[in-house]
Amino acid sequence: MAKQTPDRGLRKSLDWRIIACYLAIMLFGWLNIYAAVRSAEPSSIFDFSCNSGKQALWIAGALLIDVLVLFILKAYFWESVCRPAYAVVMLLLVLVIFMSSNVKGSHSWFSLGPVNFQPAELSKITTSLLLASIMSKPGFSLASRKGFWTVAITIIIPMLIIVAESETGSALVYVGSIFVLYREGLSGWWLALLGMAILLFIVTLKTRWWVSLILVAALGGFYLVHYLRRTGSVRLRRAVLLRGIAGIAAGVAMIFATDFIFSRVLQDHQRGRIEVLLGMKEDPMGLGYNVHQSLIAIGSGGAFGKGYLQGTQTTFGFVPEQSTDFIFCTVGEEWGFAGSLLVLALYGLLIFFIISDAEKARNSFTRIYGYCVAACLSMHLFINIGMTVGLMPVIGIPLPLFSYGGSSLWTFSAMIFIFIALDRQEKKYF
Repeated sequence: MAKQTPDRGLRKSLDWRIIACYLAIMLFGWLNIYAAVRSAEPSSIFDFSCNSGKQALWIAGALLIDVLVLFILKAYFWESVCRPAYAVVMLLLVLVIFMSSNVKGSHSWFSLGPVNFQPAELSKITTSLLLASIMSKPGFSLASRKGFWTVAITIIIPMLIIVAESETGSALVYVGSIFVLYREGLSGWWLALLGMAILLFIVTLKTRWWVSLILVAALGGFYLVHYLRRTGSVRLRRAVLLRGIAGIAAGVAMIFATDFIFSRVLQDHQRGRIEVLLGMKEDPMGLGYNVHQSLIAIGSGGAFGKGYLQGTQTTFGFVPEQSTDFIFCTVGEEWGFAGSLLVLALYGLLIFFIISDAEKARNSFTRIYGYCVAACLSMHLFINIGMTVGLMPVIGIPLPLFSYGGSSLWTFSAMIFIFIALDRQEKKYF
């Protein structure tokens, strides 16, 4: 009878680096939430009538979720339930459109008594799990038409429903999935097309449509001349030619779709924020007010900040939504450049450790899911800090684990600890 390999124990099977970064970000965020709401004069950081006290409850709930995911539920449970879980969450995404009230132009929140719940947050977990399950099956290939469209539809469905809820920021997070697909064999041309689409959207809005056409023609011509000169066989030349024509056609389609997207898909406040971001109009006391005040707060912090609870912009509440979407400007004002760099370093380490463990995974499900978690964290980080410093439009997306809010905190806690549980399962006996 074969001798069973002994369990290596928690010390050796858990990646404590990820847990340490997770706890540091969450607790530092809590301190800054208190600083952001202090103008309302809560009696203490544990005052449950204000956001800092409520966040303490959300943190306690997050820790319970972490224990449940890590020690109660089996690691293989997640792959077994990913399909029904995905279907249930998609149903909730549709229902919330018709059953929720309008909150700042969005129909995306279920109100359960004193608690508000956003199914768009849960969809990040279920979509990541389903993508990992689909792409980890034997024989799967993104190069095949069936494999590509199965994955594409899995990503596009929640994106479209979330856009219908007027939650453009949450939908934009799914764009990060393209980097997961690239890791799993997707052609680099898809990344180039994504970059081209963003560039054409901006150029078309800022200039004239014919300027974008000249840009597409120039880039397409350069590609065709460059690669046709390097290919000798007729078959390869034909493939290069077809790919170049398809790229040019996609670029032209994007140019003429820009006006439709900008005028018909985006709402008035979203269009206004993009116009302010691109310098198409000035509105420092209106749509640009949040970013204007955020930049003042961050700039006034200097190298080492004004000191904890000493920020004037923060204390007197000049920046709206400062405990949620604009929490990073609190860091900039009170902790300065050094504190901001520390926060970015913690996120960078967290994402790096997740990717590092994912790359070492023997199970492709664990690897793909880990990359999904890293991509989701990266997109939230990029968009949130980008809008705080005026490099992205204000689209209302939280800084993961840091901003105030139970839905976001619990979602990212579950996402991260599902990966830790999967990673631990691999390291448990080896």
